[in-house]
Order: sequence, then C-alpha cells, then structure tokens
Amino acid sequence: MQPSEMVMNPKQVFLSVLIFGVAGLLLFMYLQVWIEEQHTGWGPVKYLRPVPRIMSTEKIQEHITNQNPKFHMPEDVREKKENLLLNSERSTRLLTKTSHSQGGDQALSKSTGSPTEKLIEKRQGAKTVFNKFSNMNWPVDIHPLNKSLVKDNKWKKTEETQEKRRSFLQEFCKKYGGVSHHQSHLFHTVSRIYVEDKHKILYCEVPKAGCSNWKRILMVLNGLASSAYNISHNAVHYGKHLKKLDSFDLKGIYTRLNTYTKAVFVRDPMERLVSAFRDKFEHPNSYYHPVFGKAIIKKYRPNACEEALINGSGVKFKEFIHYLLDSHRPVGMDIHWEKVSKLCYPCLINYDFVGKFETLEEDANYFLQMIGAPKELKFPNFKDRHSSDERTNAQVVRQYLKDLTRTERQLIYDFYYLDYLMFNYTTPFL
Repeated sequence: MQPSEMVMNPKQVFLSVLIFGVAGLLLFMYLQVWIEEQHTGWGPVKYLRPVPRIMSTEKIQEHITNQNPKFHMPEDVREKKENLLLNSERSTRLLTKTSHSQGGDQALSKSTGSPTEKLIEKRQGAKTVFNKFSNMNWPVDIHPLNKSLVKDNKWKKTEETQEKRRSFLQEFCKKYGGVSHHQSHLFHTVSRIYVEDKHKILYCEVPKAGCSNWKRILMVLNGLASSAYNISHNAVHYGKHLKKLDSFDLKGIYTRLNTYTKAVFVRDPMERLVSAFRDKFEHPNSYYHPVFGKAIIKKYRPNACEEALINGSGVKFKEFIHYLLDSHRPVGMDIHWEKVSKLCYPCLINYDFVGKFETLEEDANYFLQMIGAPKELKFPNFKDRHSSDERTNAQVVRQYLKDLTRTERQLIYDFYYLDYLMFNYTTPFL
C-alpha cells in the first residue's frame, strides 16, 4: 500500500472522532449514574423504591458509619480542610497563633532558619498538628451533667428524662455506630455547632426545632443583647454575631469538644419536615421559591403554567416530597429538612444534653439553670415568624400526610429512619 493511500480522508476522520466522542459520552453517563447509585443506594429511576422498615444491625450500622460528609460539604468548608496542610499562610496561623486568635490558644511552635527551611518546617509542623488531632478518639467524651447549680426540686422529673435520653442515644450508638473514622472531615462535622465561650456551651443547630430562639439565648449569654425578646429574625440569622466551632483551629475545636457542655435539640421528623415546608413554601420567600420552587415545579409538575415556572411559587406538598425522595434531585438538600444524623452527627459527638421540641421550654430552662445562666433569663416561647399561623403539631401533620399515598408516607419514614431510632421517637401511623 502506498503512503498516500494510508492517509485518512476528512470524512473518515470526522466519523472516527464522532464515534469516539459518543462512546466517551456514554461511558461518562454510565459512570455518573453508577457513582450516584453507590452513594445513595437508590436506583436511578425508581426513586420511590421502599426500604424495609425493619433494618438489620448491619444495615443501620452502614447508615451511620458510611455517611460521607464530603458529598454535601460546602465549598468554603471543603477549601478550609483541603488547604489546611498546603497553604503556608494558614500553616503559619496554625503554628504561631497570635493574641487575635479566636481560640486564644498559645503558639504551638516557632520557626527559624532560611525562608525555604521555614516553609518546610511550617508544612511539617502543620502535618504534625493535623495528625495529632486527627488521631483523637471519636466519639469525644461524654461528661456527667453538673447539677450543682440546679437548686429547685421541680426539675427532678426533667433530670430523670434527660438521663434516659442520653443513655438511650449512647446505647444506640454503641450498638449500631461501629467504628467511625471521620477525622478528615472534622471541619464539616462541627460546622453546625455554635460556641458560647463564657458559659462553655456548644449548641448544634437543628432548624425547625427552636433554633432561632436558641440563638437569641446564646446572644444574650454572650452579652450581645440584654433580652432575647429584643432580637429580630434578621439579626439572629444574618447578623454573624455568633461563632461556629469550625471557625477555630484544630486545637480549639478539640479542646472545646472535650471540655464544653454539648447540647442538641431535636424534633419529631415528620413534624419538622411539615414545619419546614409550611415556612419556606407557603409564604413569600425570595430564596426558596426561585431556587427550590422553580426546580421542583419544573421536574414534578406536568404541564406547569409559565407563571409557576418563572416564580417558583405554589409548590404542593406532594411535589416537595417527590423532590425529597428523589436520588436525582434537581437541586440539593437544605438544612431545614436534612436529617439530624447528618447535621449534628450524634454518634460521633457525644452530646451531654438532648432536648426535644416537644418539651422545649422545660428542657431549655432546665439547661439554662444547669449551666449557670442569669436567673432572669428564660427561654422565649414566641414563634419567630408567621406568628398568626397555627404551630405545626401532630394534627396539622396528619392533614398534610393524607394527600400522600401509603408508599410515600412509608418512604418519608424510611428517609428519617435513623432520626426516629436515635432519639426514640414513636413510629408514625402510616
């Protein structure tokens, strides 16, 4: 064959490139579906496939130990973790903390020598510090509650209830938690925890479980306000007045986790879900309607009108549930309906105090007395927003669930299965 005959003509080149391109695209699509199936455990099409109500010990343990936070880690948190060992400026902050450090921690080491030697020392030192705190034993210590400041005998029943809740959660995690190695995701694991240094409190925020009023209380304890009743909704949620645990360095995080009183307040998962839907989709909202509403209506409402597609208002509860249960959601999860097990990691962090929304005032006021808060400080009982609306309770939840099929109701329960188990909530009537 002559050399001239071996040269492909343009048509053959185009067909070859096209074939390879199509093959590459199909391979990419297959891998994308396969990876997501491995992560979610749900099929790509049958997103309403039920999960057995009674899970084996191994299955529950898998749910707890295989929740990999990196799949839903915010960009700023991910960058904080990934750059910790590589960014020389951040290494400097880790190794030679100044008096302006939020944690007020002492310098960990000092560097000498040439600029090159300093950089090497900084990186090696940062790795040493990181490894030291990465090797800390999870879960962190649980402490007996200090009841020396509780003088009133009326709290005896509350004390007993609290001990039962703590013991139940601890035993659950011992039985099902298995070996958890989430050290590399430390910053994400503590990203929902607020810090109040004066009274040595760590509070894990669970939206729709009294978190707005809890943040008001933390602001008063911090000396940022004289009364919880004088703090607006915007000041609570957008004021950036409170510190979060992931804003500290590794030593600051580790020290606080093992010495501060750690509290979490939870709520019946169905009630919390319905409360979130009512708050975000049944009232005007400049964020949830355009970001979530438009995507939900577009995917789950056949023949949607143009107005609904444009403004995202009027999402129906059934459409919202289809979004929640879909492994291929058109828009990601949100903290207002995320599982508590993925917000606060109660089998990684041993919480000293487990409060419930169902007994919120009683639990909160007992906690305030226990940590030595000012006697006049009481937990506020007002609704943060939409005060004229009826509070979401079991009766209201039933009204919303009646529009769903039995399979859909079962799948919601399956979705929040861990939360029901961990915090000993009664299985809802489905």
